[in-house]
Order: sequence, then C-alpha cells, then structure tokens
Amino acid sequence: MEYINQFFIDFIDILNEMSPYLMLGFLFAGILKVAFPQKFIDKYLGQKNGKSVLYAALLGIPLPLCSCGVIPTGISFYKSGASKGSSVSFLISTPQTGVDSILVTYSLLGLPFAIIRPFIALLTGLFGGMLTNHFDKDEKAIPVQSPDSCCSTEKESDCGCDGECNTETKKKKSPLYTMFKYAFVDFLQDISKWLIIGLLLAAVISVLIPDDFFSAYIGNDFIGMLVILVASIPLYICATSSVPVAAILMMKGISPGAALVFLMAGPATNAATITVLNKVLGKKTMWSYLISIILGALIFGLLIDNVFPREWFTMGALHDHMGAHEGHWMLPDWMRWGSSIALVLLIINGYLQKYISGKNKLKSTDHDIAVNKKLVIVNGMSCNHCKNSVEKHIGAMKNITLAEVNLEQKLLQLEGNNIDLEIIKKELESLGFEFGGEVKNKN
Repeated sequence: MEYINQFFIDFIDILNEMSPYLMLGFLFAGILKVAFPQKFIDKYLGQKNGKSVLYAALLGIPLPLCSCGVIPTGISFYKSGASKGSSVSFLISTPQTGVDSILVTYSLLGLPFAIIRPFIALLTGLFGGMLTNHFDKDEKAIPVQSPDSCCSTEKESDCGCDGECNTETKKKKSPLYTMFKYAFVDFLQDISKWLIIGLLLAAVISVLIPDDFFSAYIGNDFIGMLVILVASIPLYICATSSVPVAAILMMKGISPGAALVFLMAGPATNAATITVLNKVLGKKTMWSYLISIILGALIFGLLIDNVFPREWFTMGALHDHMGAHEGHWMLPDWMRWGSSIALVLLIINGYLQKYISGKNKLKSTDHDIAVNKKLVIVNGMSCNHCKNSVEKHIGAMKNITLAEVNLEQKLLQLEGNNIDLEIIKKELESLGFEFGGEVKNKN
C-alpha cells in the first residue's frame, strides 16, 4: 500500500512540474504549424550540399515530431525530391527535440540541458547528413515510386491544398482554428499515449529503484552510458516523454552524461526507424544515421561528465523541484494544478474524438465496401502525421480519386478506377508502412 501511495504522489508531482511547460509547448507547436506550412519546409531540402543539410536540421529542431511521425515525414521529403543527406539530417534532428520537449526539459532538468539538447540535435543532424551525402556518391537507394502529385505544377497554390495534396480540395480554415486544433487535438493525440507511458514509467522507477542503485551497481559513468545506450537504441519513446524518465534516472544515480545519452538515443532511434531507413534509403545511409547518433551521444555525454562543470546539469534536476530547495523559484500551485487538470481533460477529449471518429468512419467504410470501393489494412500508422502522409501519397497516385485513413482502425479507404493493390502495397511499403491486405465485404 505504501508503494501505491508513493507512486501516485510521485506521478502527480512529475505531472504538475511538466504540465505548464507542456501546455505552452503545445501552443508553440500550433504556432509553428501555421507559420511554417509544408510547402515552405519542402522548398529547402532538395539540394545535395551542406546548405540543404543545415536547413533540414534547423527546420527539424523546433518541430514537435516524435520518431513515429518523423519516419513518414522524412521519407515523404525524400520521395518528393529531397537529397538523402537532408532527409537523414531531418530524421536525426527532429525526434531528438522539439519546442514542447525543450520547455519540458527546462522544467525538469534545468536550463543547461534545455540549451544543449537542440545544439546537439543540430550538430548530429549536420554530421549525419554530410556523412550520408559522402556515402551516397556510390550507393543507390531502393527505387520508390513517386506519385503523380497535383503539387508538381509550377504554382503549388493551384492545388488549393497548401502543399498537402489530397483528392478533395480542403476547406480553408482560419489560422487560429488550425493553430489550436493542431496544438491541442492533433498533436496531443499523437503523443498522449507515449506521454502517459513516460510519466507512468518515471513514477514506477521512482518508487521501485533505490536511490543509490546506479552508484552501487554501476559505479563507472562510461559503463553507465553504454548500458543506457544499448537499452535506448531499439526503444520507442518520444522526446517529451523521455524527459521525466531521464530526470528520475538521475535521481537514482546515473550521471548527467548518461541521462543525455538516453535523451538523444531514446527518441532518435527505434527498431522501426532503423528498418525503414535500411529498406528505403539503403544500408550505408542507415549506418550513417546510427553512427551519427551513437557518436554524438557518447561524445557529448563524456563532455558533460568530464569537461563541463557537472553542477550545471544537476542543479536543475527534478529532485530539486520535488525536494523544494529553499529559495528555489517555482510556478504557483494554481498554475501547476490548473495546467495538469487542463492537460488531463484534453487527453481524455483526444481519445473521445478518436473513438467517435473511428466509429463514424467505420460505418461509412461498411457502406463503401457495399458499393464496390476498396478498403485495405495499413499497419504501422500511429499518429496524424502517418495518416497525412498515407493520404497525400496514395491519394496523388494515378487512378485514385479518394484516399482516406481511419487511424483508429488502421484502415485505408480507396476510391478510383482500376485500382492495383500491388502498386498500392509498394507505395505504402516505400513510406515505411505494412500492407495488411484487403478487407472483403462480409455480405
């Protein structure tokens, strides 16, 4: 019973510490969505040079994309004409950080960590992109079919879709509506599951692992880094949800450098990303990606532990907030509790919206099957960025007049003439998803 009580206390403490900065981060994410539309991002990633790699890294750093959402986005850039180097730079820099995770890092780990995370993301993205361009001189990627997009016209605005093509002209929404819907509905839906998992995992570690665990059993800081690195590479965790876990691990005795390794390698690598890179961009590109992240994590982890003053990276850790050092400035309780309650309500609303949308779309797809329209299963879609990528690329293919994803049911509804499911399968696999076959009419 004592463990359960302590679990809830620690969970609420971490949630209250994160939530105000998380809500602010969501708002900034919405602002970025409006300020930098997709066509603006696509424009700067096409050249096979250092400038294109730099642009990709700079664009990726503030974007609030986790590693599941960045895969189809990065591959989409590549299929639209971006170089391998700029695509890899984007894939490395984007999931490591984001405007929301930077603010949460500041709240739980302090200002030095919040500053160094985007800096490292920039450097590793640059290194990975340049390394990829070097190897790309003699490596050919597995060819992918580029869809005939309406946005290939001279004037992209002629599409009426702001660079995100679909089969139907989208109704124009006000920037304010787009900003708030993306910030507190779409983006929140994308990360809510992993945010909850990260909070629960942090609270479990806080309760179950003794405070001296790492110092007692893994006394060497570098060995601690290697252990964290090996555990992080196949792990799926987004940049924001990695922060409370890293903060609790520091409370249990890992060094700031090992915590940084987790913050870098956890969000930037996972088994799905590695598999897709190997399949779509080639083996050498995949190794360039992994080498850049591993070397960057270890080098900067060693710098933090052995060169920079260690107190820079420990004075802002979570235990200082939870322990409430005298004189340490904290946000007022009403703001912390109000933000936590608002965040919980928004997460509940997101799940309700997904449930209602899933039921409505399931009814419509049942009708569509009856009138001889294709419905296929697409495995691997886990966020709205995945949904948008599938709808954009499949919807722009020849003979396809409608491509609509039911994210909750992992279904893709197709409408068109002479639909070739083998071609659809190849296109889905080139985007990093798995074709699960056609759903047959039960009647």
